[in-house]
Amino acid sequence: MNTDARQQEQSVGVAPGWWTEAVIYQIYPRSFADSDGDGIGDLPGITARLGHLAELGVDAVWLSPFYPSPQADAGYDVADYRDVDPLFGSLADADRLIAEARAKGLKVIVDLVPNHTSSAHRWFRAAVAAAPGSPERARYIFRDGLGPDGAEPPNDWQSVFGGPAWTRLVEPDGRPGQWYLHLFDTAQPDLNWDNPEIRAEFLDVLRFWLDRGVDGFRVDVAHGLIKQADLANWEEPQEILSGNEADKPRPPMWDQDGVHEVYREWRRVLDSYDGDRILVAEAWVEPAERIARYVRPDEMHQAFNFEYLLAAWTAPAQYAVITRSLEATDAVGAPTTWVLSNHDVIRHASRLGLSAKGGRPNGIGIGDPQPDAALGLRRGRAATLLMLALPGSAYLYQGEELGLPEHTTLPDESRQDPTWERSGHTQRGRDGCRVPIPWEADAPSYGFGPADASWLPQPPLWAEYALDRQRGVPGSTYETYRTALRLRREHALGRGTLEWLSSGDEVLSFRNGGLTVLTNFGTAAVPPPDGDLLHSSAPLDADGRVPTDVTVWVRHS
Repeated sequence: MNTDARQQEQSVGVAPGWWTEAVIYQIYPRSFADSDGDGIGDLPGITARLGHLAELGVDAVWLSPFYPSPQADAGYDVADYRDVDPLFGSLADADRLIAEARAKGLKVIVDLVPNHTSSAHRWFRAAVAAAPGSPERARYIFRDGLGPDGAEPPNDWQSVFGGPAWTRLVEPDGRPGQWYLHLFDTAQPDLNWDNPEIRAEFLDVLRFWLDRGVDGFRVDVAHGLIKQADLANWEEPQEILSGNEADKPRPPMWDQDGVHEVYREWRRVLDSYDGDRILVAEAWVEPAERIARYVRPDEMHQAFNFEYLLAAWTAPAQYAVITRSLEATDAVGAPTTWVLSNHDVIRHASRLGLSAKGGRPNGIGIGDPQPDAALGLRRGRAATLLMLALPGSAYLYQGEELGLPEHTTLPDESRQDPTWERSGHTQRGRDGCRVPIPWEADAPSYGFGPADASWLPQPPLWAEYALDRQRGVPGSTYETYRTALRLRREHALGRGTLEWLSSGDEVLSFRNGGLTVLTNFGTAAVPPPDGDLLHSSAPLDADGRVPTDVTVWVRHS
């Protein structure tokens, strides 16, 4: 790669809206704050800790599911879309959280899970009790099996959690019966979005939460609602979190064009409400031009940029993905979103410390190759400062502002992610990034709750990452994040313009507004840009040069 991009400028060519430049903080309710000591986080616990988010400087919070659920997949198996699971509180607690967030200047986005329900949902219970061909079964994807006795699944699709994507029912009379589709766990049957009743139901669910004051919805598996009509076989593996790679045909279960009609209808509902309410797509889709289709002017407002999250930590890879992302979203007049961690992937403070030869494992456990913790945190901080300097919107995952690593030595007997069992104990899954976060080094459960209880065990090293050990400490990860968010707001970086200055193999640098941003990916220290150093992910060396794996923000001289 050369520097022929020096004159290239890329910007967020969108109309004003809070979401176009917002920094949004993801809360995983089970693991954020526990108010009652049962070891599971809850809505009152979140409400009590909202002051931390206001102090940190984010604009909005996104809450992973808190609906009634058997918790087969940590709440992504929803039994009732219009209530709160007693595990997390009540509807009144949700209302108080929304009101308190608003009082602190924070928007609230809630998770919506439309691809599937829980098998405990009243609709699925009715479907199991009803006959083949009934209206109750038409809400889901039921099919007769193959073979003379129907004993073979209707097609070869695999669950992203491992194993077949089909389960056979035992009919009410005791005979083996039809099969139902579940692209995830057996307890998460896929809905039939070709059924108008499903579409009407979710329009009503949207209105229920909009009427309660939420500012938007993060849509789970947004690319999965519509399946190819013939349910054609797909010989490629259905790995967890896999989308449709750019060099392969589009899978029959993902990113079908019919999903866009659904989101256009949803957008009309949101636009009928006062204020700026938003839709955010969780869509594992490549290339960037395909994901941009979800954020056309009459569809969603944002789509997670997973290509960016998964990009290698090299200057060429970062340059390529940033350029592609901005070009694709600019073409449809939407903001680009940037994200490095969430509840489904290894935390980036650990992921960036893994050997490149190890690939991207689905979880890390005892006996696996372990990340270099110091290298991972150093790169993680540099990656965060690079990300927060880009035009568009950014997402943070709870605890990353503390530099939390993955819990890579979580005992296997403590694992709760269904991936662990369904993969035959070959994929450790996502529990390592979901461990309850530390607030106070010397408190029970590190301040997560009033007791020692914690639904996943916290490692002893959590004490060194606790918020009370970092607040007010110059150079701590928490203060690094807090300063970056303040400067990002002061310099309007989210709605700025990116001008590439250097896109070589070792250094990446660009201008955005009044700042020059430089990240050193090379092995030797390099001079900083001319101007006043405003922020750095780590100290400069004794000669004032930018060391390896460090990002600096400099005000133009």
